[in-house]
Amino acid sequence: MRLLNHRGQIMSNNWVTEQYLPSGSAIGLRIHSRLHAETTPYQTIEIYDTTDWGHLMIIDGCMMVSDRDNFFYHEMMTHPALFTHPSPHNVAIIGGGDCGTLREVLRHPEIHQVVQIEIDERVTRLAEEYFPTLCEANTDPRAKLLFTDGIAWMREAEPASLDVIIVDSTDPVGPAEGLFNESFYRSCYAALSPGGILVQQSESPLAHVELIQTMHAAMRQAGFGARVTLPFPQPCYPTGWWSCTLARKGDAGLTQFREDEAAMRTFATQYYNPAIHHAALCQPEFLRLALQD
Repeated sequence: MRLLNHRGQIMSNNWVTEQYLPSGSAIGLRIHSRLHAETTPYQTIEIYDTTDWGHLMIIDGCMMVSDRDNFFYHEMMTHPALFTHPSPHNVAIIGGGDCGTLREVLRHPEIHQVVQIEIDERVTRLAEEYFPTLCEANTDPRAKLLFTDGIAWMREAEPASLDVIIVDSTDPVGPAEGLFNESFYRSCYAALSPGGILVQQSESPLAHVELIQTMHAAMRQAGFGARVTLPFPQPCYPTGWWSCTLARKGDAGLTQFREDEAAMRTFATQYYNPAIHHAALCQPEFLRLALQD
């Protein structure tokens, strides 16, 4: 068994299982075969063909994306923030190498440009081969794919040049560790235009509430006013329950969104709709209490 940040992967009897030791839990998917495995300068990437979940990507022993359930994550990482911002035109995605978040952002016709900054190009190239539907927007003229260090890129970004920043990262270890601290949030704050929104995947509200508390505190110290964590289901991640955290530059809040436009959106979704958006804003009591300033 291989462990990273208390997570590990085991294979037996045609199952691939990820164990998450802090919560004493595991998630397993039945597989036909392993389609690909390689170690890049940054991480180990594996692709499996499952019996019921389509293709599955695993990075350093951790399940990252499957064909069957990725829509929960990609839709909640994008549409709540984009419908909350009054007029999002310029977006940056840090990470997001499977390109599902990029695809969802570019469903919004008002978007002028999206820059995706992924440190490991092999994640994207393997996604293009094994998850082609997630990569449908890669050739959109509004999309720009960069393969470099997202922390350095954000530090050097033009001030007030972005409307929304989406941090679609792996767990806060290894290459992603520097994406969860005040210094990085200060870079994001400077790069956002007034009223701009930062979105970051924030792990499981059941297993990682202390991390979410730390994120909120660091975002506040970096200058962000309104902050909210939106829980949503994610079956192939630890505990099956995940979240993203939104933070806003300036005095505007995060509870109002362009509800009529969300209801009349010109693209199909599998999870997101205005009622889901409202529901995600209604936090469970334990999380609400934990995040009180």
